[in-house]
Amino acid sequence: MTETVNLTIDGQEVSAEQGKTLLEVAREMGKNIPTICFHDATTANALCRICVVEVEGQRVLQPACIVKAGAGMKVQTRSEKVIRARRTILEMLASTMDLSEAAEIQQMMIEYGASSERFPDAERRESEVKDDNPMYIRDYSKCLLCWRCVQVCAEDAQYTFAINFDGRGFETQIGTFFDKAIPQTSCVMCGQCVGVCPTGALKPKREFLLEQGMSPSEISVMNTGRKQRKPR
Repeated sequence: MTETVNLTIDGQEVSAEQGKTLLEVAREMGKNIPTICFHDATTANALCRICVVEVEGQRVLQPACIVKAGAGMKVQTRSEKVIRARRTILEMLASTMDLSEAAEIQQMMIEYGASSERFPDAERRESEVKDDNPMYIRDYSKCLLCWRCVQVCAEDAQYTFAINFDGRGFETQIGTFFDKAIPQTSCVMCGQCVGVCPTGALKPKREFLLEQGMSPSEISVMNTGRKQRKPR
């Protein structure tokens, strides 16, 4: 028989299966706790902190994606303190990186009334687009270091270990060992990193080329190496 714990979330008493996280319990109740770094296919790591909740008796806000539901807990998912923290996180992200293709995060900005202009003197994370393989491009100006791509490339899925964190502090970004081009790494072009990227930092090559104005036929010719027929 599965053991359960009783706790209160937003004033509602709930019985939860022991071992489940606050995020899982809240979702089962139909409550929406926002997430960015969390993904169902990867190990929760609490990097982004957008999922924080307020737990009575705890000095700081707790990341719901990793904190287990405990007996007697009193949790608030949308207290004033929680909303202010989420808004600030979103504003810091917007001030330092390109969120133009992060649709879910843009929606969060609207929901929490976050302003991209709050930190006008913030230094932007700028990076040239890395176009070094036939499958996808890497635009780290759009990367928020959620770690999803690293995780699926490693123990969470592929066990390829082609990419990892590179650099320190503000200069940290996702990279390859010794900054090698993707074809020179252990990458097997599975595309799982592209699939879990929430911001468009990793994008299918075909989609990128279409955005650059190339036609489907031009892309097909480029992919196959055949010469394009000249119109008669």
